[in-house]
Amino acid sequence: MIDLSDIDNVKQLVGDCIKGDRISQQKFYQLFYGKMLSICMRYSDNRDEAKDILHDGFIKVFGNLKNFAFNGSIEGWVKRIVTNTAIDSVRKKKNFLVEFEDNRNYDKRIDDFDDNIEFEQINQLKVEVIMQLIQKLSPMYKMVFNLYVFEELTHKEIAEELNINIGTSKSNYAKAKRNLKRFFEEYTNGNKK
Repeated sequence: MIDLSDIDNVKQLVGDCIKGDRISQQKFYQLFYGKMLSICMRYSDNRDEAKDILHDGFIKVFGNLKNFAFNGSIEGWVKRIVTNTAIDSVRKKKNFLVEFEDNRNYDKRIDDFDDNIEFEQINQLKVEVIMQLIQKLSPMYKMVFNLYVFEELTHKEIAEELNINIGTSKSNYAKAKRNLKRFFEEYTNGNKK
């Protein structure tokens, strides 16, 4: 396995991929497969769809690999392309609806929002269960939640990325958290029986 901190090996691998060396391309693909598939799973409804998104993302990665300038992390660059591919995929879905609402009283609603999910209990859940709970969110709530939590974008960046206003991003994030809290409570209550 290639060590991503060894820049010379990474440059060699990238160079071989650009030249069309299939073995190097396979190594590159396997190097990022697991992490990138988990990103795609956050934006898709099932594993098959996530694999399709991942495949499309890697086509873009290999098509643009010659443009990577080694100014930053290759993993971060691949992650950005795969994430953008996943976002584009969600946008193309027929059921993707922007959930707008009146945001005049937004700040008060956020201040009143109970954000005290029992984090000790959440930490005991398996990652797969947490991902299943996230999958239950509506497409827009899931999108905003993923971008804010996992991709660490600001609400301003999310608003620009999704062509919505900042208040809508904040509102959808708050609703996503509220729904996740409810899903978590339903899950834990269902497992106590």
